[in-house]
Amino acid sequence: MAKPTAPFAPFEWMIAWRYLRARRAEGGVSTMTWISLIGITLAVFALVATLAVRAGLRADFVDAMLGGNAHIELRYVAVQEDGRAPDTTIPNYSDILPGIEALQGVDDVAPLVRAQVMGSFRGSNAPADVYGISRADLLEYPLVANAEGQQGTLDRFDEGVAVGSQLAAQLRIGIGDRVKLISPDGARTALGITPRISAYEVVYIFSTGQPFMDQSRMYLPLAEAQSFFNREGVVDQIDLRLAEPENLTPVVDALREVAGDRAYSWTWQDRFGGMLRALELQNNAIFIVLAIVVLIAALNIVSGLIMLVKNKGRDIGILRTMGLSQGSILRIFFLCGAWVGTVGTVLGIALGALFSANIEHVYRLVNMLTGNGVTDLEGRGFIFPSAVLSAGDVLSAAVLSLTLSWLVTLFPARRAARMNPVEALRYE
Repeated sequence: MAKPTAPFAPFEWMIAWRYLRARRAEGGVSTMTWISLIGITLAVFALVATLAVRAGLRADFVDAMLGGNAHIELRYVAVQEDGRAPDTTIPNYSDILPGIEALQGVDDVAPLVRAQVMGSFRGSNAPADVYGISRADLLEYPLVANAEGQQGTLDRFDEGVAVGSQLAAQLRIGIGDRVKLISPDGARTALGITPRISAYEVVYIFSTGQPFMDQSRMYLPLAEAQSFFNREGVVDQIDLRLAEPENLTPVVDALREVAGDRAYSWTWQDRFGGMLRALELQNNAIFIVLAIVVLIAALNIVSGLIMLVKNKGRDIGILRTMGLSQGSILRIFFLCGAWVGTVGTVLGIALGALFSANIEHVYRLVNMLTGNGVTDLEGRGFIFPSAVLSAGDVLSAAVLSLTLSWLVTLFPARRAARMNPVEALRYE
């Protein structure tokens, strides 16, 4: 009795390869093979490129949010004594700073005074969100210190204020002008609280490209802010920047022990959690849509294999009469479809990786072909994100494509395996 054929024996690979190369005149379907291959390649390319742009959009969003903001804001719960207004300031901040700086993963710690004022210059007025911060700590915020648009310098920050570009435009101020800050929380007198007004020289104007910062943000030296806002010896919050902003939990857990029972943390994920969840939902929807596109491309393999099985009916009958088992016939035609799906997946991933690595050149090409269309859209606030290709995205695209293309191949392959050799040769 003959020994059973080992699965995926060399002759099965050889026959499958010959069928794939055969022209239509020889009973093959090379045209359909090429159509299926191109379809899988383009579908996987679209999936990989979209996943990369999606990841780049999230990375750009996170960088923009964290470039000018803290990763963790340490605040105190309000206390109220002797009928006074609730106090949320941190009085002993200089004592707890060393302990916070010593926490693993903390890169920078910045005590801050925060308040809202009215800015005024020669009849122009606009509300401003003032951050009292030291120059050394401000330099740790790259979105401000290394802003894409700059006027003046932070070298003289201790002598004046830094202002967002759109806020400066509203107030019609430039470098060297003295802007008035009007705070309703001023000096206490017998007649009540009088507004406090001080003028400061504008030494730095920054443009981050983020409207929420450029339209309202103003930075004041910490000591001056403490004096102006009646915060002598205290701060409103302590900002922390981490080496790994995504890894917040260990630091948040340790902060309570270092800062005391009144302390609580407000993280960047708390602040922008809604936007991150919206991005995640959008990403899942996009992935599902593109998965359907990959499935449609994989179905081309089915049509090609059905034609191949029909054209190779005589060959199947001869192979069966020579002793090939149903399993061998199934594996031969499975290899035909799997080869197309695998090669198309590899080519699609390669094209997607090439696209992701050269996304800036793609934008420049589109800009040239559309006559500065990209530049015009960027000027109107549209975002053209970078592309970040991760191993996880590549793996998910590869698994999806290979799984779909291999599964759909099984149906025509089983049809070929179950073909009756007598029926296949009856009319030959």
